[in-house]
Amino acid sequence: MGPRNARRWLEIGLGTRRPGSLITAGFAGGLDPKLGLGDVVASSDPGFRPINGVRSARIHCADRVVVTVQGKAGLRTQTGADAVEMESGVIRDGCRERGILAATVRVISDVAGEDLPLDFGTLLTTDDRLHFGKLAWRLARSPQLVPALMRLQKNVAIAGERLAEVLAGHLGSRGRRQDLPRS
Repeated sequence: MGPRNARRWLEIGLGTRRPGSLITAGFAGGLDPKLGLGDVVASSDPGFRPINGVRSARIHCADRVVVTVQGKAGLRTQTGADAVEMESGVIRDGCRERGILAATVRVISDVAGEDLPLDFGTLLTTDDRLHFGKLAWRLARSPQLVPALMRLQKNVAIAGERLAEVLAGHLGSRGRRQDLPRS
């Protein structure tokens, strides 16, 4: 999670490879009140092959988790963005530096009109991973958060299935893409 991890994984993932195009995909918070759970949005470089089943959108790459309805509304006013996430800016910049066409594809996992149950940014390790000890401590102090976290987990699963459908449709329509890195 976050820009530092995105930068690190871009370097690891690409190494010396130079694919013709790259898709960065994941979850986003909705800033546009019209976006619902499981809606898939995208922003891509000119010349990138269109992705069926997505809405073209402005996606803001933030440096922190946006937790509240008020925070989401303020960010929408400030940036004009439809959705927010924390990695694509770094990945897209790295692709531009390498001359790689890129697209950001995100699925809405939390809508504009709802708060996240926790500020996940406060529960990270020094290398931006979820610190399960901090999470356990927070839940022990506030057990009423458990139902909201379970609801978020369900929403993320629903959103993830929708994102997988869209990506499988895009990538599967041409078989194994030659311009994607092979592992």
